Amino acid sequence: FYNILGLDRSAGAKEIRQAYRKLAILAHPDRNQHNVEEATAKFQILQKAYEVLSDPSKKSLYDISGETG
Repeated sequence: FYNILGLDRSAGAKEIRQAYRKLAILAHPDRNQHNVEEATAKFQILQKAYEVLSDPSKKSLYDISGETG
């Protein structure tokens, strides 16, 4: 998830939020009308990464065990 957002593991909450917002604007399906399916898939991946990394308990679990956690 860090790679998806272009961050390293030491990123704080503010950096995570900024990276997500920047990428979400670029990948939003409404902005990519020429390829909606691909944009939707990428946007959903960004949302999942942000959901995990923005929650401190989910982030710590992810840092310990990866996506399987």
